[in-house]
Amino acid sequence: MNNPYIRFFVILTVPLLLGFGIGYAIRATPEAAASPSDGAFQQSFPGTQSTQVQEQPQDLGESRHNAITRAVARVSPAVVGINVIEMRRYRDPFSNDPFFRYFFGDRSYNQEVKGLGSGFIISSDGYIVTNDHVAGNATEITVTFTGGRQMKAEIVGTDQTTDICLLKVNAKDLPYIELGNSDDIIIGEWAIALGNPFGLFEINDKPTVTVGVISATGMKFGSMENRYYRDMIETDAAINGGNSGGPLVNSRGQVVGMNTLIYTGGQSSTYIGYGFAIPINKVKKIVSDLKKKGKVTRDVAWGFEAQPVDARIARYFGMREVRGIIVSEVVNGGPADKAGIKVGDIITEANGDRINSEQDFLGILIDASPGEKLDLTVYRERKQLNLTLTLGRER
Repeated sequence: MNNPYIRFFVILTVPLLLGFGIGYAIRATPEAAASPSDGAFQQSFPGTQSTQVQEQPQDLGESRHNAITRAVARVSPAVVGINVIEMRRYRDPFSNDPFFRYFFGDRSYNQEVKGLGSGFIISSDGYIVTNDHVAGNATEITVTFTGGRQMKAEIVGTDQTTDICLLKVNAKDLPYIELGNSDDIIIGEWAIALGNPFGLFEINDKPTVTVGVISATGMKFGSMENRYYRDMIETDAAINGGNSGGPLVNSRGQVVGMNTLIYTGGQSSTYIGYGFAIPINKVKKIVSDLKKKGKVTRDVAWGFEAQPVDARIARYFGMREVRGIIVSEVVNGGPADKAGIKVGDIITEANGDRINSEQDFLGILIDASPGEKLDLTVYRERKQLNLTLTLGRER
């Protein structure tokens, strides 16, 4: 090995032989092809990812279908757009003056006014529910179905007090919406509003969908244009002008309310965060009467007269706050007399609801029926009493 040529040959050939042997062993060993390091190396090439890339969009597509999308698909065919024409009579204020009317005559006139709203089909034979303020005074009603089909509708009956109107189209085998139970609503559950905001139904031949949650229940408003809104459902699903009369639906595809009011804080009809729906259980009750009689007959009797409590009355009777109605007359032998109500009693609550005015009490009576009991909280001689008033029937 002292020969320099031999040492040079050994130094050159031994590494080459070792490298060849190691490489041959790696290629010849089956375990090496399935090693984790080799697998990770192969995954860095696009060709080895084809199966995963194809499966991923399919999984994502399936995940996009949920309770809300299923509910919308289920109820959309039963939602309609409503266009109305009504005649409104406009009276010149000077016409009330006999002198002006003598020289210039009655300058009152009728004007054709167009309006729009929403509705939903409740039976296959063509009954449709909407608001009274949408179609209650209409002389002509056109209903647009999903897909663009249009039909004329007739008013079966309408109730201004509760703002509920029942329409009918001459058709069969129509898709209809399932009526839910508004007494079973959960605060925070999904709420889906469908309808015809700004007349978009006519453009797209299908309803517009907005989604939110049930924000509150039992919301009470006073009288608005001779309409009473009590126990309303509040939602943050966007409701705008034209949505009136459309359904508020839960994630099961059941209608729980009829979209009716928006809270704007001004004169516009644009949504700013709060919308309100009439509970569907109230709609069911009113619609039943409208089907049978074309109107709602309110014939309850309570048997007393009352007036609102003002600051002077509250101070005289030693009340800590100004609220309630004070009984001024009791009918002998009537429901109030039988309940033990006396002149001078101040009614502050009925069925747990605060009574601040006559309108509050009348609002409760509007939803009541003869024979129904009202649990009253009464302030008498600086003491609080609990009385039960059984409503009678007017003769």
